[in-house]
Amino acid sequence: MSLLQKVLDNNNKFVRPGAFPPLPKDPKKQLAIFTCMDTRLVDFLEPAMGIKRGDAKVIKNAGNTLVDPNGGVIRSLVAAVFLLGVEEIFVIGHKDCGMASVDVDLLKQKMVERGVDPAAIEGLDPDLGQWVGAFSCPEENVERVTSIIRNSPLIPKDVPVHGLIFCPNDGHLEVIVSGY
Repeated sequence: MSLLQKVLDNNNKFVRPGAFPPLPKDPKKQLAIFTCMDTRLVDFLEPAMGIKRGDAKVIKNAGNTLVDPNGGVIRSLVAAVFLLGVEEIFVIGHKDCGMASVDVDLLKQKMVERGVDPAAIEGLDPDLGQWVGAFSCPEENVERVTSIIRNSPLIPKDVPVHGLIFCPNDGHLEVIVSGY
């Protein structure tokens, strides 16, 4: 059975008419979270913050990195603030992040082995390491990303932008940057 079919079978078991009342699009707690896509955070980060379904807008990417200061993350935050009532932004990195140990040469090798044209990799701007968002220290990455968001001319100055580090082993949060 294919992975797609397994997902669809599980979905059929999950869906029960009337079991899930509709929720408003606006987050109940007026906050947006920008975090990593690490699977260890799924069903762990939000409960550790007291966040439930419908409470927050959650934006994820590899390493919670911000490569393009006017790209998709900022676009999503602008929509969250101006269209959905978000009043505070939380940038949340985590300990033991895989993006803190990216071997760019190995990544390039794997991409080429799977058929990616080396010219496409060489044509990336910035270079592959910067484009993929590799960094060495999760805390420094959170500080950098928080600063980029805070200094974006598209994010209002009255929106606090906080930076935190999450532990994927025990769930504790550490404040790196208070937006107040």
